[in-house]
Amino acid sequence: MNKNDAILITGANGFVGKNLVAQLKNEGYDNLLCFDIDTPKALLAEYAAKAKFVFHLAGVNRPKDPSEFYTGNRGFTEELLHLLVQNGNKAPVLMTSSIQAELDNDYGKSKREGEDLIFAHERETGAPALVFRMPNLFGKWCRPSYNSVVATFCHNIANDLPIEIRDPAYTVPLVYIDDVVKSFIDAMDGKAMRDCSIPGFCHLGCEVYDESLGHIAELINGFKNSREILSVPDMGDGFTSKLYSTYLSYIPEDKFSYPLDMHCDDRGSFTEFIRTNGQGQVSVNISKPHIVKGNHWHNSKNEKFLVVKGDGVIRFRKLNTDKVIEYKVSGDKLEVVDIPTGYTHNIENIGETDMVTVMWANEPFDPEKPDTYFLKV
Repeated sequence: MNKNDAILITGANGFVGKNLVAQLKNEGYDNLLCFDIDTPKALLAEYAAKAKFVFHLAGVNRPKDPSEFYTGNRGFTEELLHLLVQNGNKAPVLMTSSIQAELDNDYGKSKREGEDLIFAHERETGAPALVFRMPNLFGKWCRPSYNSVVATFCHNIANDLPIEIRDPAYTVPLVYIDDVVKSFIDAMDGKAMRDCSIPGFCHLGCEVYDESLGHIAELINGFKNSREILSVPDMGDGFTSKLYSTYLSYIPEDKFSYPLDMHCDDRGSFTEFIRTNGQGQVSVNISKPHIVKGNHWHNSKNEKFLVVKGDGVIRFRKLNTDKVIEYKVSGDKLEVVDIPTGYTHNIENIGETDMVTVMWANEPFDPEKPDTYFLKV
């Protein structure tokens, strides 16, 4: 696809649509024909004539009357395909169906009938049909209390509302929205992955996470509590990392920030910022002019100092020696200084303004095992 080719997106204001539109714009596609329930119906024929590719994402999954399943899923698909044929447009059509198309309920049957129409359109016109049966999705901008348990859990927990879990062991197959969008754009670019297990269909080619409701709730509650204990989730775990990104998008707008406990005295302040399980601790140290902090050493604990504002000097002396080593540091030239074990060390603000130092330690501070011993440099 050329960046200026017209791309029709039905259901553009839905969960998948919003994310797809945003990423297409990020990648430089600027001729997006966005159609949704509030778009004037007359524009659909115009868009169907122009489109070089069609993302058919529109559908109905929570109607007041079951008949709306067929009107919104089969009926609208039929209308869209008719307009494409009427305009002689053989653009590829990517359609989102559902894994429920295998079930014998109104929603599943209406999605399956939509699939049949897309495949018939391919046979009759030669226009490529790219049909994806979608599992449960999660990610930013998904509506809570609608059709995503993740969205509901994230919204309710972030807003101090209760959640209901009937069976904590019940597992849900989940796919992350950014992975879905990447798969769709790849398909548009001719790199669709065909599903060998279901002839004719495409598969997303990204990881599906089978997670229990109890584990999902436990993780999200942990995200909320992490502010209190200054922890961060395990970003090495794909599902946890993506779920955390999702949770943050549901935090109320007046609660983006949270306070830290500043330990202040006449020398300045020391504030823990982040504690991790296995990756250490990050703190912020503020020193007033001409103040010396430290004068201690560690057996195993090691640190990294980064002065980001002001001017200072870091001094070291190896135990049982007299030689003092000095490193000049400044916020004007960012430079990390490693604090090795077995060296007593201090840091002095030699400027006339507050000096700010970001400090990393390989382990969170434990008052029961501080591994910190006073000794002047």
